[in-house]
Amino acid sequence: MIQPTHASEWSENLTFDELSVGQSARLLRTLTLQDIQAFAAVSGDTNPAHLSPEYANDTLFHGVIGHGMWSGALISALLGTQFPGPGTIYLEQALRFVRPVRIGDTLTVTATVLSKDEAKKAVELDCLVINQKNEKVLQGMAKVLAPTTKVRLPKVHAPTIQLFDPQARFRELLSLADGMAPMRCAVVHPCDAGSLAGALDATRHGLMIPLLIGPKEKILAVAREAGLDLGTSEIRHVPHSHAAAELAAELAAAGEVDALMKGSLHTDELIAAVLQRKELRTGRRMSHVFRFDVPLYSKPLLITDAALNIRPSLGEKVDIVQNAID
Repeated sequence: MIQPTHASEWSENLTFDELSVGQSARLLRTLTLQDIQAFAAVSGDTNPAHLSPEYANDTLFHGVIGHGMWSGALISALLGTQFPGPGTIYLEQALRFVRPVRIGDTLTVTATVLSKDEAKKAVELDCLVINQKNEKVLQGMAKVLAPTTKVRLPKVHAPTIQLFDPQARFRELLSLADGMAPMRCAVVHPCDAGSLAGALDATRHGLMIPLLIGPKEKILAVAREAGLDLGTSEIRHVPHSHAAAELAAELAAAGEVDALMKGSLHTDELIAAVLQRKELRTGRRMSHVFRFDVPLYSKPLLITDAALNIRPSLGEKVDIVQNAID
């Protein structure tokens, strides 16, 4: 085991006998947006007063504020890590919230011993939190069982929290199409709820004008069962998935649609129909790209080829890479 070499790397408590009435300790902390987001993620408290500037601007506080219990948690941090420190057991905590804490506020948390109970080894502490303007933010009283055994341990470092907002990533992706005209897209055999809903979602976001190709009655039945509104979506009736793939490829070759979207048919059905149309050849190997949002990675990942090319040659890999770059 590697031992710390600096005093600041050690955590040492104060035992009951070492504490005296009037003795105090303090902790400083500045509230950041990441603190608010992390507290919301851990606690589940997603009150828009803490997370939505649009909502918060119209409240009594005229802006985003930190969770009240975030300030309270700083008291717990002071008592549990420094004063009295390791071995402390919480018994009671009373809090009175005086004013809001905003992003950028620096809080000073002070705990002061009010009384000691020798028989129970219990300690009452006055708890005060003030901001950088010396304004009282929070006041209260804590009652703890103080440690009776001296402890000096290497400090335990908190795990790193990586904040991830999948909806924010999704909105960022959609924003890339802002100002672009929707594509005319042939949705090939959308005969399950997933593919049909995906096409309608893309339509609502203004990304495409759908042409639904498949058995009309089956598409209508799927929409009814899934509660999906087809709106003005055009349906081109064909009897089965093979016919849907062939018609979609024909329309793409003629320039009547800009893109093809796979529905509930096998990939090889659609690709076979596309490959039969020399007008759709590009001179490079066709390949597929997955887009991944990974919570612990700072940016999206594109992974290719994940569907079409099982054992590509070196030359085909060159095409696959260039397709991804383009």
